Amino acid sequence: MRLVIAKCSVDYAGRLSAHLPLATRLLMLKSDGSVLIHSDGGSYKPLNWMSPPCTLSVAEPEPEQAEAGITQVWKVTHAKTADLLVVSIYDVLHDSAHDLGVDPGLQKDGVEAHLQKLLAEQIELLGDGHTLVRREYMTAIGPVDILARDAAGKSVAVELKRRGDIDGVEQLTRYLELMNRDPHLAPVTGVFAAQEIKPQARTLAEDRGIRCLVLDYDAMRGIDDGHSRLF
Repeated sequence: MRLVIAKCSVDYAGRLSAHLPLATRLLMLKSDGSVLIHSDGGSYKPLNWMSPPCTLSVAEPEPEQAEAGITQVWKVTHAKTADLLVVSIYDVLHDSAHDLGVDPGLQKDGVEAHLQKLLAEQIELLGDGHTLVRREYMTAIGPVDILARDAAGKSVAVELKRRGDIDGVEQLTRYLELMNRDPHLAPVTGVFAAQEIKPQARTLAEDRGIRCLVLDYDAMRGIDDGHSRLF
């Protein structure tokens, strides 16, 4: 991972356009090719980002840009959509690279682990004709919670969360990117399953062709809801 703290402005062009005016920010470049722009606030969420597959090129500024104080121009281009993230660097305050090694992945808490077990046992919740291939299907970047097949025999990758947010969709997107390179699995569709799915996560998932599934944990455990009974 490369970490750069720089005075910069940022422009994004694609399905929507966005501009970040000149300020000091953290630029995070990950080994999977993603680039994230962070401020000193806003918790974990970046101000702007480009998800893989994408490429980064660094160019010298044009004369008028150099006159304005720009020293480098980063262009991050998405390989599939041609969306473009342009970072205009004015001054670099810090630049370092770190090898983080292989991450073991997020360890599920008790509820998520139980949801995975229950969904594997009740795989028909994904839809009629679905069958389980295996739980914890390993990829190069970690295990997919469930690998199944639909009624037509096509592969389905399922990522499970208690509360589904954008990070979970991004995680499933990375798994799908790798799995679809395997001719024995492709084409692989994705299902993002959770007890609760945030609206932003649902929008992102649907934009990427990922189906969302809200799970009723109590119903899956067979807990009787007295409020819904007449007698």
